[in-house]
Amino acid sequence: MSSSLPTSLIYAGTFERVMDGKHRVTIPAAWLAQGISEFHAIPNPSEECLIVMPPHEFQVIEERIEQSGAAAPERRKAIRQFYSRARAICADAQGRILFSEEQCSPLQLKGEVVLVGGRSRFEIWNATRWHAVATEEHDSFRNIAHLIGL
Repeated sequence: MSSSLPTSLIYAGTFERVMDGKHRVTIPAAWLAQGISEFHAIPNPSEECLIVMPPHEFQVIEERIEQSGAAAPERRKAIRQFYSRARAICADAQGRILFSEEQCSPLQLKGEVVLVGGRSRFEIWNATRWHAVATEEHDSFRNIAHLIGL
């Protein structure tokens, strides 16, 4: 495990939820019990989901962009895109997070959604899309699990 990641900060599991008409979704109590209620959300540039990360992980991504070795103009473009797409969000007293229409609409995040743990961050998927991706990824997971003796 990376030394930069607090060992107690782990988002694990898959949780089916309903996103209400205001784009709010309830975060699993176990994830909020880790003492973090503030997050940053950004659309995944590679997959059709929303990445949600605590401030520490957001800072790690910032540092990776700065230290990427990319030429200054490319790095500025990446920084611009990263920050323009990111939104600071906070869980309310009921454990719900409110997402923007601009982030939800292109990813078809409404109604049934799935929260997918990803160690130091989690993802929010359209339920139909997630079930298709999970099926596609099953063989890859099984192969890697076999290689590592899981």
